[in-house]
Amino acid sequence: MELRQLYYFVKVAKKEHVTQAAEELHVAQSAVSRQIHQLEEELGVKLFLQKGRNLQLTPVGQLFLKRAEVILTDLERAVVEIHEFLDPEKGEIRLGFPHSLGISLIPQVVAAFRKLHPNVKFRFKQGMYPTLIRDMVKGEIDLAFISPFPDEHEHVCGEVLLTEELYAILPPNHRLAKEESIELNQLKDDIFVLFSEGYSLRPIVWEACQEAGFVPKIGFEGEETETIRGLVAAGMGVSLLPEMALHHTGLLEPAKVRIRNPLVTRNIGIIHRSGEKLPLVAKVFHGFLVRYFHDLLKKQQ
Repeated sequence: MELRQLYYFVKVAKKEHVTQAAEELHVAQSAVSRQIHQLEEELGVKLFLQKGRNLQLTPVGQLFLKRAEVILTDLERAVVEIHEFLDPEKGEIRLGFPHSLGISLIPQVVAAFRKLHPNVKFRFKQGMYPTLIRDMVKGEIDLAFISPFPDEHEHVCGEVLLTEELYAILPPNHRLAKEESIELNQLKDDIFVLFSEGYSLRPIVWEACQEAGFVPKIGFEGEETETIRGLVAAGMGVSLLPEMALHHTGLLEPAKVRIRNPLVTRNIGIIHRSGEKLPLVAKVFHGFLVRYFHDLLKKQQ
């Protein structure tokens, strides 16, 4: 079995099409087909079934795909580790983070780190909470910012970096828009604009409303901070957003009001795989993050 066969097999499995896989691999379609055929003969099983113009993995093909991906991921990490050993200042950090942190936090910390380590590269992967956990466990990322921080998890560990306050955001002409602070139950009769299922901010807002004695009436759902903020600013409802999501301003902006009761916060942490050494360059970045947020907290006190 050749490594090339595994690369070709995984690419065909992902594209479900030999021609498209060959185009991405920059090789002839016949070469891909030949390697897949040889792999199936060596294993003594059919890995694909024809389904119209596409290919579909057989059950044993699905099993083999999981193992092949692990092998190729481990090989990729081994190559990275060798390069880092030769020159850790030229390594690559595979960093995951939720969409809400991509507006300002990630650019700020990466820019600060690259001032000290200008040759380090980053490969970013955005995702929802369960996606980031899955990618971490599968070895597709080295470190991930995550919120809420998982208190206990079999496969990942880390530490909380900061706790951030959430604010009520209201249409500019809302009855409470000019208030310095409000109690959350003052919004019990309003329509809420929330993140869709699977986004970590949704349960935080939901639980805060329940603590305030009501269930939020959901009128609209979105998947981006900018969408939530824009819908509220347009008068479609109210919502809660973390402070860092409100730093950037546009033509249409909601009112920002502090919530005094209950205090609504989210914690943001950094995680990595349990019981496994970080690549050297990722370890350097991890240490930088801990110091960066420790210094930031001291400035705020």
